[in-house]
Order: sequence, then structure tokens, then C-alpha cells
Amino acid sequence: MEHSYVIGVDFGTDSVRSLVVDTQTGQEAGSAVYFYPRWKQGLYCDPSIQQYRQHPKDYLEGLENSIKDALKQCHAGTAAKVKGIAVDTTGSTPGPVDVHGTPLALLPGFEENPNAMFVLWKDHTANAEAALINDIAHSNGKDYTAYSGGIYSSEWFWAKILHVVQEDPAVKTAAAAWVEHCDWIPALLTGNDSIHTLLRSRCAAGHKAMWNASWNGLPPKDFLNKLNPVLDKYDQMYTDTVDATVPAGTISAEWAAKLGLPADVVIGTGAFDAHMGAVGGGIRPYSLCKVIGTSTCDILIAPLEETSDKLVKGICGQVDGSVVPDMLGLEAGQSAYGDIFAWLRKLVMGPLYDLMPEEKDKLAGVEGKLLAYLSKQAEQLPLRDNDPIAMDWFNGRRTPDANHTVKSTITGLHLGTDAVQLFKTLVEAAAFGAKAIAERFVNEGIPIREVIALGGVAKKSGYAMQVLADVMNRPIRIVNSENACALGAAMFAAVAAGVHPDIDAAQAAMTSGFETTWFPREQHVPYYANRYEKFKEIGAFTEKLYK
Repeated sequence: MEHSYVIGVDFGTDSVRSLVVDTQTGQEAGSAVYFYPRWKQGLYCDPSIQQYRQHPKDYLEGLENSIKDALKQCHAGTAAKVKGIAVDTTGSTPGPVDVHGTPLALLPGFEENPNAMFVLWKDHTANAEAALINDIAHSNGKDYTAYSGGIYSSEWFWAKILHVVQEDPAVKTAAAAWVEHCDWIPALLTGNDSIHTLLRSRCAAGHKAMWNASWNGLPPKDFLNKLNPVLDKYDQMYTDTVDATVPAGTISAEWAAKLGLPADVVIGTGAFDAHMGAVGGGIRPYSLCKVIGTSTCDILIAPLEETSDKLVKGICGQVDGSVVPDMLGLEAGQSAYGDIFAWLRKLVMGPLYDLMPEEKDKLAGVEGKLLAYLSKQAEQLPLRDNDPIAMDWFNGRRTPDANHTVKSTITGLHLGTDAVQLFKTLVEAAAFGAKAIAERFVNEGIPIREVIALGGVAKKSGYAMQVLADVMNRPIRIVNSENACALGAAMFAAVAAGVHPDIDAAQAAMTSGFETTWFPREQHVPYYANRYEKFKEIGAFTEKLYK
């Protein structure tokens, strides 16, 4: 049987990865990463106000270069056997577009305007707008946040739009619509040049834009007008959504030539990285799949007939078909995970770079080894009840109960606290935040049968995963693939292209399996259980401070 191939494209926070995968075996034939050059320079961002914008040129250049470079690693003739491409992206990462679906930042006069770019998931400039949405939704009679955990977040679609169009009249006037990053890329690849025919991801719309079939799509005009009449022009931008197995079309002649691919390559509909990553990681009903990167997304699927009467409070939404068709997809997560350790690394190394610019390369080598060193040393520390405790809210709180105005606190510091002890404290904080999410699902009647972890931190930090297992008092299964999000996108590409009939079949043929399992250490579970109770007490006190 002749083997065919698909390409999964994973747009992350810092870079995009393209993965060429054998549809029959799941073998990774080629992989390449492209780091966004403008983002790397810190352009269009202002961390002091939590503004994070990305230029569509970074995405365009990354899409072309990563796919070409991944194909170069493959055997000769592989490109001719490519049947499909599917993409995942961070989210909610919407951007303003004109009537042709062109991002405003690609048009004259808007090239350097951050408000005309894609508003990255971790942009929290819309905290006030999110609070307004919640106030009105909860006093509206019909609560359009009901399927979004009951709390709308500043990380999501409508809050970001409302903030930008109130702040920037030029963007308000020029924008015919707003499009999620995961919807724009398939439209681009298929040559779709109309916002009226552009397909919208159920994953993105249901979890972040308050889309629900029970009220015929997006929130209606009367609700949006209560937020601000400026949103009237975006009322019911679309009513229908599709799951990620639905083809968006075939590749355009322009992109086929640009990438060196056949003219009949099928382009799948996009979705968010964590949702496709969960599929790539082998998610099953009632698996809690933790996609661990700069932040975490916790994905769970459940049979519709078993969950139709449940509304889980304080999560990032529950949507029919957002992960796989005919299953309820539930999402939660932490707004900072890898970012917490990146902060510590910068805290330790930043002054050295400033003081020793001539030793930049040598310091970079040291920085690359820092977290591995801290992990090894932290494993040797005794476990004391009065060790420092931190909240994981360095970038606000995503779940349970979204609140991006809260900040982290660290208690119990003393003159004996060193970098190793602080690292231990941060690893525990991330694990406690994860336990709070699992606890919310269980308390709301959604059982958890297993915990799966994937992503760079999950594979590289055994110490962090062991602490997570101890804190959650559950085994943690680590996905074998280093590219589970891109692999999940490849699985969806295989279904969209008709190579596999459904996601179950694609998973069976293409899954990477698990490399190891971390089991809780019985002797450490009581210690962490006690500290988790303190974590919750400190969290309640911290939240009062920020009210």
C-alpha cells in the first residue's frame, strides 16, 4: 500500500511548527520550526500593560518557511504524496479584517498599528471590558456566558474587540469583521477572499465568542448594544460553525506553487492548539489532557448523553464538537506555566546580561542549563511545612473562575530562601493551580479517569511532573510525541482529506503513545495535601487584596 502524508501546522506563542506525518503509521517524516522575528524583537507589545500583539507577516512567513523546511527533511517525492493540511493556533487570538478577510495590518496605513494586528491570547488589555460583559450578562435575563463557565475573560474574542474599537476609531471604521487566527489561515490557504464564505471554527466560537446553537449563533444585537453600540456592525457576523474534521476547501494555485504541493491538497478547518493537541495526545472520554507550554490548557471530552444537564462553572467553556465531533469538549487552564519559569530565569540571568554584555554567548549557555540544574537541586530539598508558598497567578487566573486582575503572591520568604527553594515553590504553585482545576471538574460532576500531559515542560521536567503527580495524587501519563499539537492537526488533516473516516481511526493509525507515567509518591501526598489547603487560603486572601 502506497503511503500518503499530511501536514499539521501548529502556531504557538513564539513560533510555528510544521510536521509532515505518514497517515498510515504516524511516523514523523519531517519537522521544522520558524520563530516569529517581529515577536522575538518585542515589537507591538507592552508587558507593563499586558499588551501582546502579533503581526500577520510573522504568521505568513512562518507558514511558508516552516512547511518548506519540513518538506526538505523528507524523502524525495514526499511532497507529491501530501493529501491534506490542517492548522491549530493559540486562542483566542482575533484580528480585524476587511471585507476580503485581509488583516488590516497588511493594508496601507495600518502596517505598524498594534490595534490592526492579531491580539494574542495572553493580551489582557481588555480586563475592564471583560468585567462589563460579565456585569451585563449576569443581569441580562439570558446569560450568554452560561456555556463559557459563567465568567467571560479578557483573553477572549468580544472583550478584545470591544477594547480595540473603543480605543482606535480608525480600526473601528476599517474593520468589516474580526477573525480568529485559526480561521484566517485556512481561508488564506484556500484563496477564500470573502468574510461571508469564510468558515468559522466551532472550537473558537463556542469557547471564546459565546456562540451556541441554542440561541442561534452569536449573542444577538440587543445584548451587544448593551455592551456598546459600536459592536452593532459585528452583530451575527456568522451563525454557523464547523468542527475541525470539515474541509475548508482545496489549496489555492498560489499556495500550491509557493509550497511545491499538488493542486488537490485538502485544507482542513482550523481549531485551537490545545484542542488538537489533546487529540494528538490520545485523549479519550474523561481523560484530562494537560497541554503544558507557556500557559496550560486542560481539555476533557465527555459523551453528550451523559453531560447534557451539566453546566460547569468557572471554566473556559463547554462546546458540542469543539474537540471531536459528537462529544462535549470542556476547556480549562492556567494563564502561566512555562512563563513562570521563564520569569525566574530572567530574574536570575537578566542582570548578568546587563553587566557582562561581552559574555552574552557564554551566559546564554549557562541560561540554557539553569532550569535543569534547579530541578536537580530541588529534588534534594527536604519537605518542610513552613516552606514558601506562591500563587500561580503571574498572568492572572484563567480557571477556576477567570480573573486577570489578580496577581501572584509569595509568602514565607526569609533570608535562607535561595533560587533553588524559590524554584521549588514555583513548581508547587503550578501543580496546586492544576489541582484546583481538576477539583472543579470533579465537584461539578465531571469525573476524571486519567491525566495525560504533553508539551515541552511535560517531557523535559521530570521533577515538575513528579510534583504534579504528588499534588494531584494521580498518575500522570506523558505523551511520547514532542509535537502532539502538530500531530493532532495532522490527524484532522487526514480526516478532512478522506484518508481516515473519523478521528478514532486517525488516532488509532497515527498516535505516538506514551513514553512514561509518573506515579504519586505515597509518602509525599499528605505533605502536598496540607500545603494545597494553605494555597487556597492564601489565594482567598490575595483575591481580597485585588478587589
